[in-house]
Amino acid sequence: MKRFVEGEDRLQGVLLPEFLDDYVSEENPVRVIDVFVEELDLGALGFEGVVPEATGRPAYHPGLLLKIYVYGYINQIASSRRLEREAQRNVELMWLTGRLAPDFKTIADFRKDNGPAIRATCRRFIDLCRRLDLFSHAVAAIDGSKFKAVNARDKNFTKAKLKKRMDQVEASIERYMAALETADRQEGELAQAKSVRLQEKIAALREQMAAFKALEPVVHAAPGQQVSLTDLDARSMATSGRGSGVVGYNVQAAVDAKHHLIVAHEVTNTGHDRDQLSGMAGQAKAAMGLQALDVLADRGYFDGEEVRACEGIGVTPYVPKPLTSGSKAKGRFGKQDFVYLADDDVYRCPAGETLTRRFTSVEDGMNLYVYWTTKCTGCPLKSRCTSGKERRIKRWEHEGGDRRHAGAAGPEARRHAHPPSHRRAPLRHAQGLDGSDPLQDPDPRQGPNGDEPPRPGLQSETGGRHARPAVADRGDPSLNGPAIPDAETETSPCADLPLRRHGRVLTQPRPEADIRF
Repeated sequence: MKRFVEGEDRLQGVLLPEFLDDYVSEENPVRVIDVFVEELDLGALGFEGVVPEATGRPAYHPGLLLKIYVYGYINQIASSRRLEREAQRNVELMWLTGRLAPDFKTIADFRKDNGPAIRATCRRFIDLCRRLDLFSHAVAAIDGSKFKAVNARDKNFTKAKLKKRMDQVEASIERYMAALETADRQEGELAQAKSVRLQEKIAALREQMAAFKALEPVVHAAPGQQVSLTDLDARSMATSGRGSGVVGYNVQAAVDAKHHLIVAHEVTNTGHDRDQLSGMAGQAKAAMGLQALDVLADRGYFDGEEVRACEGIGVTPYVPKPLTSGSKAKGRFGKQDFVYLADDDVYRCPAGETLTRRFTSVEDGMNLYVYWTTKCTGCPLKSRCTSGKERRIKRWEHEGGDRRHAGAAGPEARRHAHPPSHRRAPLRHAQGLDGSDPLQDPDPRQGPNGDEPPRPGLQSETGGRHARPAVADRGDPSLNGPAIPDAETETSPCADLPLRRHGRVLTQPRPEADIRF
């Protein structure tokens, strides 16, 4: 072992033992945890066991257990068993706890019994960040994450899943009954033993069928017609993988765009994010102590009512609008190809014709203005526009019309709102009959080759990498409202709302916020 760096002998004694503090540098984040917890009033925050009992075995101080919990949170160690092992071998935790190593049950019980107090500690940390002026940039990003619950997928039932399971059991019973009849016609001990096994399987399947039939009225009466047998609050949710899903919770988080600090979070059992924008934006604004806030979110949060609600609480949302029209998939113009002229209250189609307002209809409690023109019959672009008598466009009464918040966001929000140009996303723009843009942009942008015409706005194609399948939401009544005879109706009640009234709509993929749990 010569000519190599050699360590000390494990049995070598030392006259002056080294201090444990020497192994933790002055810049180590574990020192911040120690100072932060020591300065908290644990009794006022609601922690149990702050005052020790007069009798019985001495307990661990709640401040010690809180330090272990915060250390595990920062280092992504959620398991109480792993925290127990780390307390026995991790020098940082040895320093933090004074070489105390609580067992995993003590750590788990502390986390279970002090949930509200831990949330209050998180709020105290947000207050500290606010006093340190870490939220000077009034920009936050909101996103949701699916967390798996302690509930197997076989223990979660919806109306459709229960029917499918009952059909499978019925098919199995019929298959075993046919096999039993074949075994009864045979002779010998082997055939008799097989017949006994088949009868046992049939009896078990019939018991399972009886349990499913008893569960059927429970599922039909449950909220959302869904029941989880183990974790009662968990719900089945779709994930990004095709044909996959998870039984769990949808955890919403609002993150400061500059320092990536989680300023607000909430656990829900709703599988989508469409109803979460205004609530999470309000929590983030209150936690950051701001009068106005710019919020970034992906297109899963787009909902007309939610965007309107953000205006009342001083929040400007930057949310891309999902393209739910089926016309693009059929190779025809979508509503985004029709330009709304607010001064005249008309639409201009790709052929340059004017669509005027004809009447007002009420669908799903919303007042919709209907626009069309009588010149569709002789239009050379009719085959690319509609298969009906004329093209009709519907507009929600709260769409556009007011540009008070257009451009209201600061430069920091615009920097986060527009991703770098190297991100890959298919782009397109509408053209008129002569190949030029129907609405020229006063500040045109040239394409990568310098030969593209000006464009009023870039939007992701429905078949692009960042596009999602067409899903109907509360703001699209055309997918479940009455159809208009002899006309193709495009209904998207919130197409221009964020652009003209409640902040601008992102037309490229959302910025990636570094949300950590």
